Amino acid sequence: MKSRKSKARKRTATPAKAGKPAKRAPIELYYWPTPNGWKISMMLEECRLPYVLKPVNIGKGEQFTPHFLNISPNNRMPAIVDPDGPGGKPISVFESGAILQYLGRKTGKFYPKDERKRVAVDEWLFWQVGGLGPMAGQASHFRNYAQREGNEYAYRRYHDETHRLLGVMNKQLAGRDFLTGSYSIADMACWGWVAAIARWDDMLQEFPNVMAWMKRIRARPATEKGFKLGRELREQHTNDPKADEERRKVLFGQRART
Repeated sequence: MKSRKSKARKRTATPAKAGKPAKRAPIELYYWPTPNGWKISMMLEECRLPYVLKPVNIGKGEQFTPHFLNISPNNRMPAIVDPDGPGGKPISVFESGAILQYLGRKTGKFYPKDERKRVAVDEWLFWQVGGLGPMAGQASHFRNYAQREGNEYAYRRYHDETHRLLGVMNKQLAGRDFLTGSYSIADMACWGWVAAIARWDDMLQEFPNVMAWMKRIRARPATEKGFKLGRELREQHTNDPKADEERRKVLFGQRART
C-alpha cells in the first residue's frame, strides 16, 4: 500500500511574481470521502482555495488520535486548519456546517453578506445538519449494517423520516434551481447526502425537483473534483474483507473516553 504522503493531494497556486506578496500556506483538510467530507472538498474546489489533504481513516480509528482530537474534540471529520486565519494567525475549525460558514465568510463566496439572504441559507444549512444528515445517516445504518429482522421499527422510522425530508426539499425546489435561489453552502451541505440516498433504491424517483437539482450540481466541475477526492483511499480499505470487523468496532458502539 502506498504511504499516506503519496496519496496527499495538494492544490498549489501559481508562484507569486516579483513585487507581489508570497502565497499563504494551504488549508489543511482533515477528511474522509463521506457525505460530510464532500461538503468541504466541494467548497474548497468551488472557491479555488489551495489545500492539502490530510486523510483521516475513520474505519481505522484515526479520528481518535491525540493530534486530531486537538482539532476536532468530537472525534469526527471533516475539520480544517487555516494557517491564514483571522488576523493572519492559524485557526482550526471542526463541524462541517461551521467550516462552510467560515469559508464563506473568508472568501465572500456562496454565503451572502445580505442578512436576509444569509438567514435563508442558514435555515437550509441547519436543516441539513440537524435533519437530513442525521436521519439519512441512521437510515443508512439500519439498511446496510443492522439485521432487518428485529429492527423493523428502526428501519421504518428513519427511512420514512428521510422520505419526509426529501418531500420538504422537493417543495422548496419547485421553481428554483437551488435551495435559496442562488447556489450556496446550503446546497453543498445537502448534495452529498442526496447522492448517498440515490444509491439505496428508487426512492429519489418520487422527487423530480430534487433529482433535477442533484444533476444540476453534479454538472459543476468543482462538484466532480470534490466528490472524487480520496475515493481510492476508501476503496482500498472497504475492499479488504479482513478490515470489516475492525471497521465495525471502530465506527459503532463507541462510548465516552475519559
